[in-house]
Amino acid sequence: MTAIGIDIEQLHDRLQDEGISEDLIKHVEDRLGHDRRYGIDPTKIRNDLGWYPETPFEVGIVKTIDWYLENEEWMNRVTSGAYQSYYADMYKNRQ
Repeated sequence: MTAIGIDIEQLHDRLQDEGISEDLIKHVEDRLGHDRRYGIDPTKIRNDLGWYPETPFEVGIVKTIDWYLENEEWMNRVTSGAYQSYYADMYKNRQ
């Protein structure tokens, strides 16, 4: 079994190498079951479907962060909570 994973320290170093500010990272208190490392084993999906990730995690996480930084307006809309009012209005008469 070959797992793909990165730990918090490696991620921090990678983001620092890419010039991504530490100020963008929100640290949260540890909770029960909060893992410090996540790994996946793509063997089953590769064997069953022939799929394998084209983008390594270390590259993908940087691309993901860049996307969110470049789409701040979208982030503000989806995190503002305004959608909750929309759904409350749309579904207030449903049971």
